[in-house]
Amino acid sequence: MKARSHRDPAQTDAAPVTWDQVVAHRLKRNHLVRRAGRPDIPSVLHDIAGAQAQVLSAAYAAVRPRAEGVGSEDLAASTWERRTLARAWCMRRTMYLLPSDDLALFVRGTARRAEREVRWALSRGASAKGLERASDAVLDALDRPRGYASMAESVGKALGRDVKFREGGGWGSRTKVPCLRVGPLTLSVGFLLHLTGARGVVCCGPGEDGGSTFVRADRWAPRWRDIPVKRAEKDLLRAYLRAFGPATVGDFTWWTGMTALDAKDVWSGCADEMVPVDVEGWRAWVLRADRRELEKAGLHERVVRLLPNFDSFLLGHRSKDHLVDARHRGSVYRPQGWVAPTVLVDGRAVGVWRHERRGAALEVSVEPFSRLPDEVARLARAEAEDVGRFLGCPRVSAKIHAA
Repeated sequence: MKARSHRDPAQTDAAPVTWDQVVAHRLKRNHLVRRAGRPDIPSVLHDIAGAQAQVLSAAYAAVRPRAEGVGSEDLAASTWERRTLARAWCMRRTMYLLPSDDLALFVRGTARRAEREVRWALSRGASAKGLERASDAVLDALDRPRGYASMAESVGKALGRDVKFREGGGWGSRTKVPCLRVGPLTLSVGFLLHLTGARGVVCCGPGEDGGSTFVRADRWAPRWRDIPVKRAEKDLLRAYLRAFGPATVGDFTWWTGMTALDAKDVWSGCADEMVPVDVEGWRAWVLRADRRELEKAGLHERVVRLLPNFDSFLLGHRSKDHLVDARHRGSVYRPQGWVAPTVLVDGRAVGVWRHERRGAALEVSVEPFSRLPDEVARLARAEAEDVGRFLGCPRVSAKIHAA
């Protein structure tokens, strides 16, 4: 894309950059141009502002195209044994895989999003004192990893309430989940965990009898350090802009799940650290420290990556026009928040892909939106081979379907 030759007078204080520069800058910041070394996995996750981990295997797969030679078993060990990685609710109150050293940054930094649940409960008759007491009981219970049932029993005992069960497993599930009475409301233990996100830092523990467990970060992260919410919010915005800038306050609002008012408040707190840029008519902001690197950015070779479901690179901005043509958007961004595994070429989605494992063999199928150039097809096959290595499959077959 070429920069505009005639600029709007309202944009005269904004440095002109092209979309090609923006894409090259973001790809580099997301470790999608050059993979990082294998020991740098926590740094990679910090640099990309976390990997969405509603599906944990997808978060692990998001590290593969960004870190050289890493395997899925390495990531599992880093999460559950070494604990250098952790899974926690943060942006949009979805699960992310994060460096455990950064748990406070991401969870405290999105505490205002968790306040939505608090406001909802207050609007329906719960008292602030009752909610605070419930949150304290949850945090007290999570001095060790507990599943929902164990947590409900401990919190119920602290509150003097009997545990009830009702359907509410999420995503249409009819699973019965433990619930507790808080004032006039009957709340699932999962919802109580979200309420607690406005007060404390909780992450996932190891699986227990096929289910999830949760634990306070100070009892899980090896080098836990807490930080105040106000500082965490600014650090979160800086991390976001380093990974996804140029961006707007609307993008930050969407990414965090905060209200527009809250996001603007956080944004204004770092305003003196940002500068505007004019991206071919689109006004956005970058950190002042990143402007020079953005202006020098460029791609000098093809960048082809097979990104997994929910890859963070596809989730950084409200508008997706810079990532995929409108006629193909529904193939990538699917109903109910599902984001498909995506073929990314020079920063744009050119197709989707899937894989099927059969013992030691892996079949990878690529479905492009249009015919792939020979070089792109070759690099996509190399990516498929690396997916097989990551999953421990020595035999890989890659098929690129006709558009």
